Amino acid sequence: MKKIHFDNLSKNWFLISILILSIIFLLVGIFEFIPFENPIVNKRISGIGFLLQVLFLSRMFWYKNYIQWNNKGAVIRIKSFLGKNVKFKEITSSELINKKLILKTVYGNSIEFDLSEIVDSDSEKLYEIIRKNTIANTV
Repeated sequence: MKKIHFDNLSKNWFLISILILSIIFLLVGIFEFIPFENPIVNKRISGIGFLLQVLFLSRMFWYKNYIQWNNKGAVIRIKSFLGKNVKFKEITSSELINKKLILKTVYGNSIEFDLSEIVDSDSEKLYEIIRKNTIANTV
């Protein structure tokens, strides 16, 4: 059985600080606020900023099963390369039946995730995240 990596971006201050630090490095490196004797230093500073951005944005691809969510929506990547972007305000109902998570949207579409190879506790946690956030957005 495989586990899911859960990432709540709104509560992860370490990742937010890395993002802010990368933006600072990019601004300092590109606009050359600090004059250095060697102009390569500014290029290296902006390079560090770009590297931090790449590391921040590539987290989704480090894990086979990955969920990232905040108050507005979630990116659910289970046994796929890119995953699905789900907005909580567009979900009308959610069901977890026979290791399948079925989400029905306001547009009449149905999004289905096969959780057959996922640990039961992680399947339940995913279902609770979706259920809790869809109820919070409808009230």
